[in-house]
Amino acid sequence: MTLTRQSPARTLNQLFWQLWWVKAPGFMLYIWLFFQAYFFLLRYPHAEVVTMPLTWLDTVIPMQAWAWVPYLSLWFYTCLSPALMPRVRQLLYCGLAVGSVCLLGLLCFYLWPTVVPPIERPPGTGLALLEGADAAGNACPSLHAAIAVYSALWLHAQLRGVGAGRGWLAVSWLWCLLIVYSTLATKQHVLLDVLAGAALGLAVATVSLAGYRRWFGGFGGPPAQRSMAPGDSLVPSSR
Repeated sequence: MTLTRQSPARTLNQLFWQLWWVKAPGFMLYIWLFFQAYFFLLRYPHAEVVTMPLTWLDTVIPMQAWAWVPYLSLWFYTCLSPALMPRVRQLLYCGLAVGSVCLLGLLCFYLWPTVVPPIERPPGTGLALLEGADAAGNACPSLHAAIAVYSALWLHAQLRGVGAGRGWLAVSWLWCLLIVYSTLATKQHVLLDVLAGAALGLAVATVSLAGYRRWFGGFGGPPAQRSMAPGDSLVPSSR
């Protein structure tokens, strides 16, 4: 009996489309609920809003018009990890894990509202539109950085679980780094926000991945297909 192993690309494609009728509306509901809470805290801070201080790096990195593209791409990037969940139980666990990142960040915004220093953005650009849609409050920790780092660590484990090569891993981490950098290049966050957010994402990802491996036995794709050659037997040989 011979075992045939699927390519990582085919395995990822199968995982992506599995339970898509549950995942797609679930993602939209999840993001909608998050933004309801996020914008409520943004408009009605519980305490005095603190302005985050600038560091040397914040003054060195210029505002860059292209950065709004990777900044907004977070909401696609963060859907990739749950999209690769094979079963409903694993999907629910993944949702609880990423929800923990969001809830801890929102708790910080409630207890300690923060804002980045005001900065003028060129009118009529993507950066100006971004500022209109997402005011520069709820600054620390940066949930963009937190969710990007969390998602990158989960995707790293999932990609390795299906045998994906270094190219897949490099693309994922490059995407994560672009999102994190974009928070500084759009001037939506300062360095201290990003560091706090990255620490939050790292902590929750480390704990949740350990729990996933304990309860679900790690990551992998659909069971390997078995093909039986002529003359193969289901009974193992005694030799």
